[in-house]
Amino acid sequence: MTQWPSMKAKRVLAALLRLGWTIKRQSGSHRTLSRPGWPDVTFAFHDQDEVGPRMLARLAKATGLSPNDLR
Repeated sequence: MTQWPSMKAKRVLAALLRLGWTIKRQSGSHRTLSRPGWPDVTFAFHDQDEVGPRMLARLAKATGLSPNDLR
């Protein structure tokens, strides 16, 4: 079982911004996020898109996001 819930992309992006990620550039719904000491990450979701548990786990691996950060 996964510990990741599915949730709206807007909420996931807000959690990433709270962790210190910044939007480096944007083209449509594709946002490139950057944070010192981490490689850039492309966040390619519309705000109302539902991000599933498997995709959240992948984002967590690339960004350091944890389930507690989404609360």
